[in-house]
Parts: sequence; C-alpha cells; structure tokens
Amino acid sequence: MLIRLLRTYLRPYRKPLAFLLVLQLAQTLATLYLPTLNADIIDNGVILHNTHYILTTGGVMLAITLAQIVCAIGAIYFGAQVAMALGRDVRQAIFGRVLMFSDREVNHLGTSSLITRTTNDVQQVQMLALMTFTLLLSAPIMCIGGIILALNQNVPLSSLLLVAVPLLAIILALIIRRMRPLFRQMQERLDNINRVLREQITGVRVIRAFVRDPQERARFSGASNQLFDVSLGAGKLMALMFPSVLLVLNLSTTAVVWFGGHLVADGTMQIGSLTAFITYLAQILTSVMMATFMFMLVPRAEVSAERIMEVVDTEPGIAAPASPLPAGPEPGRLELRNVEFRFPGAEQPVLHDISLTALPGRITAIIGGTGSGKTTLVNLIPRLLDVTGGSLLVGGVDVRELDPAQLSAAVGLVPQKPYLFSGTVATNLRYGNQQATDEDLWHALEIAQARDFVERMPDGLDSAIAQGGTNVSGGQRQRLAIARALVHQPQIYLFDDSFSALDYATDARLRSALANQVTGATMIIVAQRVATIRHAHQILVLDAGRIVARGTHDELMDSSETYREIVLSQLTEQEAAA
Repeated sequence: MLIRLLRTYLRPYRKPLAFLLVLQLAQTLATLYLPTLNADIIDNGVILHNTHYILTTGGVMLAITLAQIVCAIGAIYFGAQVAMALGRDVRQAIFGRVLMFSDREVNHLGTSSLITRTTNDVQQVQMLALMTFTLLLSAPIMCIGGIILALNQNVPLSSLLLVAVPLLAIILALIIRRMRPLFRQMQERLDNINRVLREQITGVRVIRAFVRDPQERARFSGASNQLFDVSLGAGKLMALMFPSVLLVLNLSTTAVVWFGGHLVADGTMQIGSLTAFITYLAQILTSVMMATFMFMLVPRAEVSAERIMEVVDTEPGIAAPASPLPAGPEPGRLELRNVEFRFPGAEQPVLHDISLTALPGRITAIIGGTGSGKTTLVNLIPRLLDVTGGSLLVGGVDVRELDPAQLSAAVGLVPQKPYLFSGTVATNLRYGNQQATDEDLWHALEIAQARDFVERMPDGLDSAIAQGGTNVSGGQRQRLAIARALVHQPQIYLFDDSFSALDYATDARLRSALANQVTGATMIIVAQRVATIRHAHQILVLDAGRIVARGTHDELMDSSETYREIVLSQLTEQEAAA
C-alpha cells in the first residue's frame, strides 16, 4: 500500500526525482572514490616521501570533496521540495475525498480518525519520503560500490563481508517484524486520544456543570497511558537497532584489523590498502545503518499509508451522476414520489411511502414526534442522504441525476444545529454567495431579525465569529444561519427546526418577514412549535416515518387526532382555534 501511494502521488515529480537521483549518484561516487585516493597518498606519497604526489592527489581530493558538497546540497534541496509537495498532495486528496463523504462514511471512519489520518499519518509518509530522498537513495549505491571497491583492495579480506552484512540484515529483520503491529496500535490509540480530547473540549461546559473534571482527567490519562505503553514497547525495539549495527560494525572492524595486519606483515597487502578497506567496510555498514534508520520509519509509514489509502479508496455513498442533467423549467418545484429511506443494515425503513408536492410561493410544514423522521426527510432534499426507494425531484429532475452545482444553487438548508465558521459575520453570510454586497447582507439580516444585534457588535459585519459561533447566543446563531440561507437566494428553503431558540415574538416577526419578502420560493419548515407552522399552506403530520395526515391547520384540527394532540399539548382549545 505504501508503494502504491508513493507511486501515485510522486508521478508528477518524475523530473525532479531523476535529477535528485543523479545528484545522489554523483555524491556517493565521490564519497567512494576518496578512500582510494587516500590509500594512494599513503602508499605512493607518505611511505615514499613524495611530497609532490601528496599535494597533487590532495588537491584532487579537495576538488572532489567540494563537488560532493554541492551535489549533497542540491540533493537535499530537491528531496525536501518533493517530499513537502507529496505531503501537500496527499493531504489535499484526503480532504477532497472527505468532502465527498456522506454522514455514513464519516461515522464509519470516525471524525477523530480522519483528523489523525490527515495530519499525523500524512506526516509519517512525508517524513519517510524526505529521509528516502536524502539518505536511502545513496545507501544502496554506497553499499554496492563499497563492496566492489573493497574487493578491488583485497579479495580474501572481503570474505568478512559475507558474514557481517547477512548477520546485520537478519537482526534488523527480526526487530522490524515485531515493530510493525506496534506501530498500527500506536496510530489507533492516537485516534482514541484525539477522540477523547475532542469530546472533552467540545463538552467542557457539561463537564464543569456536572463537576466531572476528575473523571475526565482519569479518562484522558487512561487513553494517554495506553499510547504510552505501546510507544514504550516500540521504543524498546527501536533502541536495539543502533547497538546491533554498532556491534556488528565494531566486530567487523576488529576482524579486518586482525586479519589485515597479518596480510600487511606478510607483504601481501599495503598499509594504504588496509586503511582504504577499513574505510570501505565502515561505509558499507554505515549504509546498512542508514537503511536501518529508514527501516525504523518504514513500518509506521506503511501503517499510515494503509490508513490514508483506506480513506482515498472509500467510495462516497452519494456519488455525482456521470452525465448530470440541467435544472428543469421550475427549479422551485419539489416532488416526493413514494419515497422510502432505510439506513444500511437496518431492518425497517426510517421513512415509508412519502409523497408530497411543494410549490413556489407556498409554505409546507412538517410536524411530528421525536424520531418520526422529520430531519431525515429534510436531508433527502439537498441529497445529504439518498432515497432507497421511490424518487425525489427538484424542478422535475431526480436529484440523483441533477448536476450537484445546480442542486446546491436550488436548495438552501438551515440545519437543526446551525454551525458558523471562524471568521467574520460577513464571511459567514457570504458562504453561499461570494458576490453578495453589503446591502444584500444587511437586507438578509433584517429579514432574519438579526440586524439589531449585528449593528450593536463592535465592527458590524466585520465583527469576529468564533469557530462554531460560540461567541454568540443560540438564538443569534440561528438567525445568522437563516440570514446565510437568505443571502444564498435559493429556490427552495429548508428550515429544519430553525426557530426553536427564538422567543415567540421574534419567531412571529421572522416568519412574517419571510412571508412578505421571500414570495417566489418554496419553503419547507420542520418545527416542534405549533405556532411556527399553523399558518402554512400545507402541514404534513409524520408518525413513525409515515405521513398520517395532511392539510391546513384548521383541517387537521378536525381530521387528525395525532395533530390535535400535538397542538393541545402546547395551546389551549381557544388558542388553537384563534
């Protein structure tokens, strides 16, 4: 999976990678050539007292060293550039895929896990790429070149490499084999820490209200200790790697000096050649050591790559049509024909045989008890969920065949829990219409009964809004969300219990302003409060996912016992008839 990820996202950078490989090759060849020159200086210069040869060969070594430095700097520059670009591209791929997910995919993978995969997992792969470009590419060249040049110095002495290199490889393979499952556990437990921390930050008011601080500290400490235990186990294995490399390196060097000393004494090997051979041995084992450092990163990066590709390979449950159709002649006309919806794996549908027609200039209200399917029904219209039976048409075109951009332009949703983004009042209101003028914003705020409190804010439209809108009240947040939908200017407005945080007077003024100002659009209002919907042109009563009654307020008071019970639970008989 790691190789597949790297192959996919490094393909656009083949030219910089080719240049990087050339630089690494030149740098490594220069490094390998220096010990041979050093041996020549010792054998032909120092021993023979040839000062001219020493200076000449030393000058060549200096020039090669300078070239090596230039190549190393260039290789690091291009390696860092490509590695950072890789991280950027992978993050964008994950983010782009997540934006296409429905609630089903997000809930399956988990919000905290998606955050970890977009940040920490990408960082692991990016770090591996960076170390590969700066270290690992030169390691095999140095190892193979070192072996060839060591054989050139003395073939019998090179037989020590047949013991040292395989021994080191076996030790490292055994350690890495045990590290891989630990790294997977580390990433999963990091997900858990993110999940716990996210819940505690989001729910800090509830925690303080119920004085659950000690319990939440213990909960976070437990998640942190779980990560600590796994990290400690992986750290112990990692701690064995460098001592193992150094042990093999030192034993091999001792053996070379021992046997090489006898060869020098016998006159079958020169002192310079022995010095060069020791240097090549160190380079060979150092290259293995560099690869060892890489192998410490590979298992964790491989796990991270699997988690990243799991996101990228997950097909969205709601996909755009291959050949989208344009909007119909009546973009505000909404029709549901025998619609059914059930969640994956559910035994019973949430919605059964839902049929309705909502027309521009008319208000359709939906009311029902908790769990009757009101929000699910509303979420089907902008295609946050797909119907599993029947058809849902906007402007005469099935939403599954409609261009997503056209559907987005036609439908404006004010969700049950309004969410504001960090920024200003203006940036939030322009979220669905970047071309809106300040006059458009103030007009929308006036309809939404939000102009007064925005004018009282220090900077008006430029006043800061915290993430989630936590620096404004619930009612203000709802009114700003309604104003945002009004600035969008869709043909169909969906208000999913969007007036619940408003007092009765503000609710009445807002509905009156909507009725007077937004006359050509279709309105779907979901509400628990009867006063909010009693003047709708059409009221649907949902019960257990079915439409059990429909009509105006007066008609339903006479014909629907369910609606009558809901009304009388909130109003007196006289208020209901008024």
